[in-house]
Amino acid sequence: MLPNSFLEALCQKHSKPNTFPATSTVKELFTDISLALFPEQTQRHFGCVDELQEAFDQIQLRLTRLLRSMQQHLDEDARTLAADYIQKLPEVYRILLTDIQAIMMGDPAAQSEYEVIRAYPGFYAITFYRLAHALLALNVPIVPRILTEYAHSKTGIDIHPGAFIDEYFMIDHGTGVVIGETTNIGKHVKIYQGVTLGALSVSKEMASQKRHPTIEDHVVIYAGATILGGETVVGANSIIGGNVWLTRSIPSFTKIYHQEQVKILQ
Repeated sequence: MLPNSFLEALCQKHSKPNTFPATSTVKELFTDISLALFPEQTQRHFGCVDELQEAFDQIQLRLTRLLRSMQQHLDEDARTLAADYIQKLPEVYRILLTDIQAIMMGDPAAQSEYEVIRAYPGFYAITFYRLAHALLALNVPIVPRILTEYAHSKTGIDIHPGAFIDEYFMIDHGTGVVIGETTNIGKHVKIYQGVTLGALSVSKEMASQKRHPTIEDHVVIYAGATILGGETVVGANSIIGGNVWLTRSIPSFTKIYHQEQVKILQ
C-alpha cells in the first residue's frame, strides 16, 4: 500500500483542471502548419490557391480552439491571437527559405532543397524554433516551449524559443546543440554538432536579464565549442574551433582554436 499522504497530494493535482492544451494537440497542429509550408515532407498537396486558403483557415480555427483552452493565461482574445499568428507565417516562411539557402551553400553534401527540407534535422529544428518564436512574440506561454522541446526530442537539437536567430542560419549535423533563451545570433551563422550557447551559473533573480552570448554575422562555430555568458560577444566573421571554451568577448575576424597534446604510446 502506498502512503495516504502521497496519494492525497497526487489526488489534489489530478483534481485541478488542466488549463493548457495537450502536448499531442500542439504537436499535431504545428506539424500540419509545417507540412502546409513545406509539402516536400508529405504526400498531401493542395492543388490551388483556394484549397490552400481553406487549409490555413482550418489551421487558424484549430489554433483559436487551442488558445481558447488556455485563455486565462493570455493577454488577448484567442481569436485575435490566432489571426495575428497566421499573418506572421509568410515572414516565417521567407526566413526559413533563407535557412535552406544557407544549408545549400554551406554543406557540400546537400544535393537539393528537397533533401534539406525532407532529411536535415537542423532544418527541422529550425522550422519548429521559428514557428515557436513567432508564437512567443505574441506572449503565448508554455506552448512555444512545448514546440521546441518536441523538435528537441526528434533531433537532439535544443533551441529555446526565446532566442533571437536572424536569417541564413545553418546547423550542420546538429546533435547536442544547445541555444539558450537570451542568445542573439546574427545573419549567416553556421554551427556544428555539440555546440553550446549557454549561460554562466546565475541566480534565479537574473532570469529577466541577458544570460546567453551574442553571435554576430558570418560566424562559424565548430563541433563541441562552448560559449557562455550574457556579456560574451563573438565578433563578426570570426571562427571558433572545435572544443573551444569561451567566456569572454572577442573582436571581429578572430580565429580561436583549442590545442591539446596527443601522445601515442606504443
